[in-house]
Amino acid sequence: MTPIRGLTATAYTVPTDRPEADGTLAWDRTTLVLVRATGGGQTGLGWTYGSAACAAIVRDDLAPVVRGRSALDVPAAFEAMARQVRNIGRAGAAGYAMSAIETALWDLKARLLGVPLCALFGQASDGVRVYGSGGFTTYPHALLAEQLGGWVHDRGIPRVKIKIGESRGTREERDLHRVRQARDAIGSYAELYVDANGAYTAKQAIRMAHAMDEWDVRWFEEPVSSDDIRGMRRVRDAVRADVAAGEYGCDLYYFRRLVRVVDCLQIDVTRCGGILEWRRAAAVAAARGLEVSGHCAPQLHLHAALATPNVRHLEWFHDHVRIESMFFDGFREPVEGVLRPDLSRPGLGLDLREADVEKFRTYGGVGD
Repeated sequence: MTPIRGLTATAYTVPTDRPEADGTLAWDRTTLVLVRATGGGQTGLGWTYGSAACAAIVRDDLAPVVRGRSALDVPAAFEAMARQVRNIGRAGAAGYAMSAIETALWDLKARLLGVPLCALFGQASDGVRVYGSGGFTTYPHALLAEQLGGWVHDRGIPRVKIKIGESRGTREERDLHRVRQARDAIGSYAELYVDANGAYTAKQAIRMAHAMDEWDVRWFEEPVSSDDIRGMRRVRDAVRADVAAGEYGCDLYYFRRLVRVVDCLQIDVTRCGGILEWRRAAAVAAARGLEVSGHCAPQLHLHAALATPNVRHLEWFHDHVRIESMFFDGFREPVEGVLRPDLSRPGLGLDLREADVEKFRTYGGVGD
């Protein structure tokens, strides 16, 4: 048995390149909590995007029940963590912390075996489609057109998404104006997606969806809060665009509820509990004849998605792409809208640029 010798967490906070907002939130910085798992002379990496409190949960609550376990028995470590967070609650920061540890353990296992992580699972495909995601409500028209047009016309990504539902759904005319601007920027053949981040009521979302049919919107993400199951079903049953949700899921019960009311299930490996839960959630979706889509963090999702037969695409999210390209050697770029792994590199195929990212560190360190 190769034991897990070390488990540390470090938080890094990175300012955005400009102010960003969606329908229900605004931000000017993003925090990445990185976990390092060591054993057998190797180090595995995993991360989540969330509060620095996730790092404290790793250190104080989860690391003690993971250290010393076999580095090859990732499901056993996951179950130990799930039991450990019973009283502090799995949804939210604890679930995010679990996800970062669990993905680091899979990376460690694959590195110990000397194989890419997708080879450890077995590949269902050799690449995964991506869609460009940004189009924040804070963007002026010129920047919106530059970003979307760059993805479609310069990078060959034939599907893009913008944020709508500005000011909690109170600026409908501006939302529709921005959808028209987005269609003008990408042309008639690229797929156009929108994300309201739960800003609308059900009737409002249905009305907006019908108005957006003029610009051939294919994907309507979180038209209402993902907690509003009845509202989500009403929207799905009434609109032409595919309705998607699931990014906040932290357990299988959440996904079991959502697959009844969406056309495509979103899963976030940095929140749901990690790669094992990603695969189980994808199976829940498959049982309903649905595809799944990876929410944000494209570099971390790649290998799990490659092993998932019913994956539709990954989100090439501007904020996380920018951070992951700065943080990791081995960062992969999509070619003609498809992301493929470097099969010459073990595990996730990524190595932290320690010196480059030190300036962003806000909590913890390698030796913690």
